[in-house]
Amino acid sequence: MYDVIGDVHGQGGKLKALLAKMGYVNRAGAWHAPQGRQAVFVGDLIDRGPDQLEVLDAVRRMVDAGQARVVMGNHEFNAIGYAVRDPAAGEYLRPRSDKNRMQHAAFLAAVGEDSARHREWVGWFRGMPLALDLGGLRAVHAWWGDAARHAVTQARGGEIGLLDDELMMAIYHDPALKSARKLLTCGVEWELPAGSFIEDKEGHKHPDARLAVWRHEAKQLREIAIVPPGSEHLVPDLPIPDDVRHGPVTGAPILFGHHWFSGPLKLESPKVACLDWSAAKGGPLVAYRWEGEQELQHGHLVAAGRDLS
Repeated sequence: MYDVIGDVHGQGGKLKALLAKMGYVNRAGAWHAPQGRQAVFVGDLIDRGPDQLEVLDAVRRMVDAGQARVVMGNHEFNAIGYAVRDPAAGEYLRPRSDKNRMQHAAFLAAVGEDSARHREWVGWFRGMPLALDLGGLRAVHAWWGDAARHAVTQARGGEIGLLDDELMMAIYHDPALKSARKLLTCGVEWELPAGSFIEDKEGHKHPDARLAVWRHEAKQLREIAIVPPGSEHLVPDLPIPDDVRHGPVTGAPILFGHHWFSGPLKLESPKVACLDWSAAKGGPLVAYRWEGEQELQHGHLVAAGRDLS
């Protein structure tokens, strides 16, 4: 059975509180799961929060002890790109601009930019899978796609094949691989009209909106756009385009993070749950305790830090 945990973002106190609340015990420096259970982190362990190394060390010790698995988030992927230079362009795959450096500041300050410790942690990120089919349950950072998962897994020679420099350049430059990676770690996004942008919690401007494509009964684009309160008017009052319209989720439930939800905890549907409730911005760290059910149950959501359940 699995305990799927949302975006931690360097919140060591909330992570310890959540693990303890679920019955995990710290033995010999590693958190151990209750008998018959394993933790699954949906990525974005790093950036923003005050406890970068504490979180990384705790999760890595759990993985090494067989107590946890980790899916790569967009922040871990960006950390790899930040450290890999494209020899043809003479620039890092993720440019070291003021904006990108600011988003990555907490992690860089903790590890020391371009230090041996920095390279070591980036090396660990390179082996993280981008999605996990756990047999009855699917875990991914932003949104699931069978074809996307297959394309990335095939390119890396297996689920945990290392994203070495050559493969990173392919993922950045090959349109099919780039699209597959972006779906898994960033979800579905829709470009806003020219001149419009969404401002995130850190004041950064984005020219596109994230879409909750799993809300298959919606008719209008505004109904599935995930935007900050007060920004709804930036999304045109149009029917959902065919290229982003999805049918109902079937098969194993899908659990993910990434989308900065807020308010009372809730499932998106019996087949879909977002576990990112803004732990890095005052919200709780949230987990779903899966017991083998094929339809998710609200009572299996657990929160720590600011409990809204």
